Amino acid sequence: MNLPVAPPAFDATGGPRRRDRADTGADIGAGCGLVFLELTVLVVDFGLWFLSGISLDTAEPARTDSLWGYLTAAAGVAAFAFAAALVAARARAVVTVLSQVVTAALVTLVISAGALAQAHEDGSAGRDGHSCHAVPARPRCG
Repeated sequence: MNLPVAPPAFDATGGPRRRDRADTGADIGAGCGLVFLELTVLVVDFGLWFLSGISLDTAEPARTDSLWGYLTAAAGVAAFAFAAALVAARARAVVTVLSQVVTAALVTLVISAGALAQAHEDGSAGRDGHSCHAVPARPRCG
C-alpha cells in the first residue's frame, strides 16, 4: 500500500542563503586559544628584553638591549593576529574575528609606544632624524 508522502518542511540548509557559520563552541575555543598563544609569545618576547637588562655583576652597570628587535617580533604577532582574523572572517567565526582584531590593534598600540620610547632613548627624535651616535660631528651633539 502506497501512502502519500508530505512535502518536506522548510529546509534552511539548501538554497542561495545557506549558513556556513562556524560552530559557536569551536569559534570561542579557537579565539581563546589564539589569544593565549599570542600572549604567551609576547610575554616571552618582552620577558627576554627585560632579562637583558639584569646583570649579576655588581661592578658593571646593567644596560638593556635595544627594543627594536623585540618590537619586530611583536609586529610578527600582530601580523599573525590580523591573518588569523582574515581566515576566521572567511569561516564566519565572529568571536575569533573580534578577538583577533582587538589583539592586533592592542599589539600595534604597544609597538607604537615602544617605538616612540626607543626613538627617544636613541636620540633620533631630533630635527633631522639623525642620532648623535650615528653622526657624532653634528653641532647639536655637543
